[in-house]
Amino acid sequence: MPIFDDFLKIFPEKTLEILNPLWEALPEDDRQALKEKFEGLPLNLNLVNMLIDLAVVQAKVIVGHKSQVVIVGPANVGKSTLYNHLVREKADHAEVSPVPGTTRINQIADAGVFAVIDTPGADAVGPVGEKEKEEALNAAQEADFLVIMFDAIQGIKDSELQLYRQLTALHKPHLVVLNKIDLVSGKHEPEVIGKAASNLGLEATKVIPISAKRGLNVPQVLLGIVIADPQLLIPMAQALPHYRWKLTWRVIVTAAIISGTIALVPLPLIDFIPLITNQATMVLSIARIHNYRITLKRARELVATFGIGLLARTLFQQLSKLGGVPGWLLSSAIAAATTVAMGYAASVWFEKGERLNQKTFNTLTKNLTKFFVDNLKTRFKRKPSKKSFEQALQDTLEDSGLSDLNAIDQAAKE
Repeated sequence: MPIFDDFLKIFPEKTLEILNPLWEALPEDDRQALKEKFEGLPLNLNLVNMLIDLAVVQAKVIVGHKSQVVIVGPANVGKSTLYNHLVREKADHAEVSPVPGTTRINQIADAGVFAVIDTPGADAVGPVGEKEKEEALNAAQEADFLVIMFDAIQGIKDSELQLYRQLTALHKPHLVVLNKIDLVSGKHEPEVIGKAASNLGLEATKVIPISAKRGLNVPQVLLGIVIADPQLLIPMAQALPHYRWKLTWRVIVTAAIISGTIALVPLPLIDFIPLITNQATMVLSIARIHNYRITLKRARELVATFGIGLLARTLFQQLSKLGGVPGWLLSSAIAAATTVAMGYAASVWFEKGERLNQKTFNTLTKNLTKFFVDNLKTRFKRKPSKKSFEQALQDTLEDSGLSDLNAIDQAAKE
């Protein structure tokens, strides 16, 4: 998993000269907190886009000025394809084709916490070409950040080098991207990247090889844009707890379904070794989402500290007295509920460093058990097949609203 400092290494020195004063202006505690929050962030485009969506909510970016990110480079290097990855609405997508000059004018769209601009080729010649070049360079002049893109197959010739120098002379923070790296043989990839970097006067680490067509390394470009602007980074950091909860929720749903189906055979319920193993594995997975180092043994210990076995048996005894609920349904509901509660407790611990107190844990488990019982008993009049029950649990969890962190916080209260 990448750490924050790895992202900083991709910026050319001139960009770092611009960014360092911005970072130095942040209090040391804030800088350290931001770095820690971003450590271990999965580089998956869908996940990063999810984080940006949550950051928009945190920042309440609806109207007003957004930082403008301009994608600029020679014609036909794949600028529009990268642009389409970054924009939020399909209706804003740029036309893409292998024909040079498909993009004739600048096109701007919303990319969440920033605006992104696609430009025509900035190396064109002739009357039409000169107008397109002027369009691109004007956008670069007004940009807050540049993504300077070149073609891995074409390499860096004199015309590309002149364009690069012209763009860097604008003294804008920027990233250098080498597109179409998927068309280069794997064994030749380091050589191609190194040659392009050398021709630009850069270290190889300062050039990001991507395949805009396949989405390869696009998340690295996206996060590089965000990290370059502390004003963008702060709402992203604020959104991270909700982002990690959404990832955690996926893990919890899977684990809860497994727990519920294991417990279709009533009692001894939580004494089943597979159930304990399932919950401990879930805790371990949640720790990884938060980049928190923990062993499976430690995860088992965490499960044990909440006394889940005793709580489950107590709940079973109490609720059995009410009547009207089959043992298999009650066992499954309690198993699923304790798993969800354990997942929530682990998330709170890894995110905030706080251990959920026993009273809160018990309250959450009881409320969740009632929720599962109320929903599942309306679906089944007799014990279902494993497959049918798994689907019912999946539907119940998806409809629960608990994927919203605020909802499960509320469920943990009396």
